[in-house]
Amino acid sequence: MHDDEKDFEELEPVELEITDVLDLHTFPPSDVKELVTEYLELAYAKGLRQLRIIHGKGTGVQRRMVRSILDRHPRVVSYGDPPGHAGGWGATWVTME
Repeated sequence: MHDDEKDFEELEPVELEITDVLDLHTFPPSDVKELVTEYLELAYAKGLRQLRIIHGKGTGVQRRMVRSILDRHPRVVSYGDPPGHAGGWGATWVTME
């Protein structure tokens, strides 16, 4: 193991502030399902009901993954594309109960 790998393993997780926007660009795709599910619960607990999840335009894989999660989440009332100035099809607006 390299010294820099050892230093990385010793770092503690960073607590992110929960706001009405989640930008997935900085997270690995393998974490998206768990991350979005947890984000929805934490946002709901904080009283946030209108959310924007930024998944990027790309090939649409991450967009489909996010929307598949939203389809199954019991607190999600609706979702869709925001207008262009808010991300267009590179983001998804979410309304929770």
